[in-house]
Amino acid sequence: MRSMPIISRKYKTPLTGWLSAAFLALSAFSTVAHAAESVTSDWPTNRPAQIRAQAASTSLLAATVAGEGPGGRIIAVGDHGVILLSDDGKTYRQARSVPTRTMLTSVVFIDRNNGWAAGHDGVILKTADGGDTWKLLRQQYGEEQPILSIWFGDASNGLAVGLFGMALSTADGGRTWGQVKLSDGDAADRHLYRILATQSGALLIMAEAGTVFRSEDGGKHWEVIDTGEKGSLWSAVAFSDNGVSTVVAVGMRGHIIRSTDDGKSWQAIASGTTQSLTDVARLSGSGQNLAIGGMGGTLLSSSDGGRHFKSEKNLEDAPITALLKAPGAGPAQLALFSMAGVLQPPAAKP
Repeated sequence: MRSMPIISRKYKTPLTGWLSAAFLALSAFSTVAHAAESVTSDWPTNRPAQIRAQAASTSLLAATVAGEGPGGRIIAVGDHGVILLSDDGKTYRQARSVPTRTMLTSVVFIDRNNGWAAGHDGVILKTADGGDTWKLLRQQYGEEQPILSIWFGDASNGLAVGLFGMALSTADGGRTWGQVKLSDGDAADRHLYRILATQSGALLIMAEAGTVFRSEDGGKHWEVIDTGEKGSLWSAVAFSDNGVSTVVAVGMRGHIIRSTDDGKSWQAIASGTTQSLTDVARLSGSGQNLAIGGMGGTLLSSSDGGRHFKSEKNLEDAPITALLKAPGAGPAQLALFSMAGVLQPPAAKP
């Protein structure tokens, strides 16, 4: 892997944490590498992704499931514009047509067919056939604010967020986007890592410095919430815990926080690790069974809605970047993704 410098942010201390540094460094490298080019046709954004013989070994940064129930399809996105599809959680194939080679960092689907992906150079893609083919909706050559998370509530209304407080909204399915102001003051240029909706429909954005942005009106107005944590929050999952709107968020240095009031206040949960945690997923419809992945192959599980976590078998130091429940009617099976591509889940403990 190419060695990248740590990038310091303007007016702030240098970033810490592998995910922030990786996104910033890769974005900066892309900008420098292409700054001297006068012809934009050679920019990765304008070159279609190539079908790769070892696509499943590509660095993958995000994954989701398109569709509910046994007929759902796993969609994973990552470097070089690679998008992987799996209908069984075991075998993966590459999307037939992706119009960009830029790094993709986020993906979301609202049903079996319709989804969006986003990433570096301000790229936003759309699919209407379950991820087999994609159309380019937005691009910003050399933009040093990669999109890190994209969310849609329906076929029209969506949000995208990224570094240095960048937030965008659309009301036409992603064809046009406008800037969204989340906050004034110190929180205005926080790095924004993950958007999600709670069980009540409130929107949350997990951000830098333990910050959570919360909206109750579909993203028109936002409240800044200090969770009491100091490190970045990289991922979260929302679910109903016996009728209570609950959210579990994870981030740097093994930090886990939990909310039982729809994201308004948060309590720290012991993780038993100092490894940074990159993703959290619900493994059962009730929300009681959760899984968390992180650096160093860290894998944690909870059977009580995120009140307590225990360590599972580590995956040979593989940096887990995303995880989810593989679709199917049988027992919950994890699908795991990393900077080294698709990972095999650990064998069940006897």
